[in-house]
Amino acid sequence: MYEDRTLTCKECGADFAFTAAEQAFYAEKGFQNDPSRCPACRAARKQNRNDRPAREMFTVTCSGCGIETQVPFNPTAGRPVYCRDCFQATKRSY
Repeated sequence: MYEDRTLTCKECGADFAFTAAEQAFYAEKGFQNDPSRCPACRAARKQNRNDRPAREMFTVTCSGCGIETQVPFNPTAGRPVYCRDCFQATKRSY
C-alpha cells in the first residue's frame, strides 16, 4: 500500500527516507501531515524543548551486590535499594 518516499528536511535541507512502515504508523495515528524534519532534527528539537530540569540523582550502595550506584529518588531509610542489574533480577522473581 505504501512505498518508501524521500523527503527534504525543512531544518537542515538533507534528504531523508519516509519509509512505508513510518507512513503506515502516521496513518494509524491519524497524523495528517508528513514529517517536515529528518529524524536527527526531530530528535534535536525534542531535546531542546524538553524544559524539565535535570533529574536529581542520589548515590547509594546496592543492597544486592554492594556496588555504588545512582538512583533517581531519595531512598527511604531501612528500605533496600538496588542497582539496575539487581533490581531486574529481583523484579523477575515476582
